Amino acid sequence: MADADPRIESAAAADPVAEQKPKRPLLRPILMFGVPLVVIAALALWWSLSGGTVSTDNAYVQQDKVSVASDVAGRIVEVAVKENQTVKAGDLLFRIDPEPYRIALAQADAAIANAQVQVTTMRASYAGTDADIQAARDRIAAAQEDYARQKALMDRGFTTRARYEQALHAVEQARAGLQSALAGADEARAKLSSGSAVPGVNPAIAAAQAQRAKALLDLERTARRAPVDGVISQADRLQVGQMMMSGLPAVTIVRSRDAWIEANFKETDLADMRVGQPAEVRFDAYPGLKLKGHVASIGSQTGSETSVLPAQNANGNWVKVTQRVPVRIAIDQQSPRQLIAGLSAEVTVDTRQ
Repeated sequence: MADADPRIESAAAADPVAEQKPKRPLLRPILMFGVPLVVIAALALWWSLSGGTVSTDNAYVQQDKVSVASDVAGRIVEVAVKENQTVKAGDLLFRIDPEPYRIALAQADAAIANAQVQVTTMRASYAGTDADIQAARDRIAAAQEDYARQKALMDRGFTTRARYEQALHAVEQARAGLQSALAGADEARAKLSSGSAVPGVNPAIAAAQAQRAKALLDLERTARRAPVDGVISQADRLQVGQMMMSGLPAVTIVRSRDAWIEANFKETDLADMRVGQPAEVRFDAYPGLKLKGHVASIGSQTGSETSVLPAQNANGNWVKVTQRVPVRIAIDQQSPRQLIAGLSAEVTVDTRQ
């Protein structure tokens, strides 16, 4: 048998494909079984991580708002704040014209002085009742002496019956005068007495003092000050010269430090949700900002119950709609960016804890 052609052997040795043919059986099993296993593992990991959380993007930043109204009516003479200005509790917001209330305070002072004069007069009148009582008693004694003389003369026939009856009538008048003097003393004493509500103070003086206290309070309230710390909102309603009515909202203070999230979760997300569970908040306005929080409370009614026109489902065209329940999310850390009331947010609650 002839020797092999050396050209054929060199060609076979130089063909790289011929050398790799034995490796193909190993690559096929890897592709057939390895890739599905990786996909299954990734799906299992995603399922384990996502199964214990619920999320919603129907969430908004909320802040306490204090509506400030004027306690007294009058014309605005000074405005000390402007829109979006930060104020502290006690800072002046605006001032009502104080002149009418200064006049009312002066009238109250005059009423106190008048009441004091009346009390002094009543005390003098009461002091004079002692003299009236003593004079009435003296008249009784004199009338009784005259009556005794006339009676003795009448018994001996030395006087007339008319004179006798006149003496008797004088005694009766004197006694009536004593009763009148005693009644006058009681009346004067009663006017000077004080009731149990204000012991030791005459009611007329107490009423005048209460009137003065109200006038002074109204005068102090002409300067309206901020009740809390916050940011001024809706300050355009404050204009110098504008008439302000008592109790009418004049300006709003937003308490920016007390921000929270109102997240409207589907009713199907509440099965495992509990108060105290941790939450993560993201904001549409600040991409990349994440704040930690927790579930502070779960609403007692759905949003449709508090709407102006609640849905009426008692008809033949009823369609079941998944309801939303407001959940309050408390923010546990200080935000590096300003949280503005009404900003959209996304909330994720970890229901595994």
